[in-house]
Amino acid sequence: MAEDRPEPFGGPASDGGPVRRRPRGRRSETGTGTGVTRGRRGRGGSGGEPGPELDPDADPESVARTVALNRLSAAPQTRAQLDAAMARKGVPEEVRDGVLDRFTDVGLVDDAAYARAWVESRHAGRGLARRALGYELRKRGVEPAVADDAVETVDPEQEEATARALVAARLPSTRRLEPVARTRRLTGLLARKGYPPGLAFRVVREALESDGVDGMDLPDDFLAD
Repeated sequence: MAEDRPEPFGGPASDGGPVRRRPRGRRSETGTGTGVTRGRRGRGGSGGEPGPELDPDADPESVARTVALNRLSAAPQTRAQLDAAMARKGVPEEVRDGVLDRFTDVGLVDDAAYARAWVESRHAGRGLARRALGYELRKRGVEPAVADDAVETVDPEQEEATARALVAARLPSTRRLEPVARTRRLTGLLARKGYPPGLAFRVVREALESDGVDGMDLPDDFLAD
C-alpha cells in the first residue's frame, strides 16, 4: 500500500469562485440552475460568514434540492456536507433542514451508511487505523456516536493485521538503513496512519527481528518521524 500522510483529513473544497469586479449599474448574474446571485455578499453562509444571496425570484427549496442532488450525483455526502453547500448558496437554515429531513427519510442522505462505507474503503485502500478513520468522519460532520459505530466494524485484530501488512510492504526499502533509523521510518509510517504508539512499535520491532535484526540493536521506546 502507498504511504499516506493523513490529511488532517480535510473536508470538501469550497465550490465558490473569484468574484468579478463589475462597473456601476451592473446587472445581477444568477448561477446556472441554482438561482444564486453571484458577486453579492449576504449573511447566508454557515458559521456566520458572509455568503451569496439567493436571487429574489428563486425558490429556496428548489435551490436546496438542486444543490443536494448535484453533489450526491458526483459523490456520497454527509448531511453536514450538504448543509454547508446549501448555506454557501444562501439557502436559509429552516429550508435546508426541511430538505435534508426529506432526503434522509427517503434514504438519499444516510450518515450511518456513509460512515460504514468510508471506513471500509479507507481502511482497505489506505490502511488507516481506527483513530484516523474516526477523525476523518468527524471532520466530515458525522456525529461522534455514528462515527464510533462505523469505526468499531474494524476490530483490533484486523487493525493489527493491516499494520503488519503496511510494515511488510515497506520493510525491504529500509534495509540499507541502521536499525534505529529503520525503526523510526517504519513507526513513522504507522503513526501517520493513526496507529497507537504501542502497537506500532511492537509490530515494527517484531518485523525487524524477523528480518534478521538483532533485538539488542533496536530502541526500547517508540520512535516516529
